[in-house]
Amino acid sequence: MLAVLYTALALGANGALADVAALRDGDMKKLALHEAAVAIPEVALVTMDDAPASLADFHGKWVVLNFWATWCPPCRAEMPSLDALQAALPDLAVVPVATGRNAPEGIARFWAEAEVQHLTSLRDPKSALGKQMGVLGLPVTVILNPDGQEVARLIGDADWSSDSAKAVLAAMMAGN
Repeated sequence: MLAVLYTALALGANGALADVAALRDGDMKKLALHEAAVAIPEVALVTMDDAPASLADFHGKWVVLNFWATWCPPCRAEMPSLDALQAALPDLAVVPVATGRNAPEGIARFWAEAEVQHLTSLRDPKSALGKQMGVLGLPVTVILNPDGQEVARLIGDADWSSDSAKAVLAAMMAGN
């Protein structure tokens, strides 16, 4: 009971956070909203073609950062919904990061099988970003604000194309 009261008081102190929290339904109930934005480490990533990449490339946009792997069944199951989310909210950057050993050929083959059309995966071959961000299992999805700070985290798979997911993200984007 005290936990419920504390949560209600904490969310009441931040009206925008309370508004977003109220929109969570279904899988989005697993989305943990942070009361304060958290800085994330700057880690070098690579594109599918081994070109250097960075999350700093997305500063100025809201980002749905998804840690996944080709060998992870729940990751594979949720990828089409992330693709649909990107199509539905083009002002949002949906950024899958294949963490660990994921051959570009395997990623491309999975993209074709799953008919992913709106996403491009970055790679973190040594799992450096995931380790520094405390990603202990896959999938994990982190929401970044336009300053590149973590504002929410969902552990496990989710239907990112759901009305609730789109409403939560649209509310975050509108609240800046």
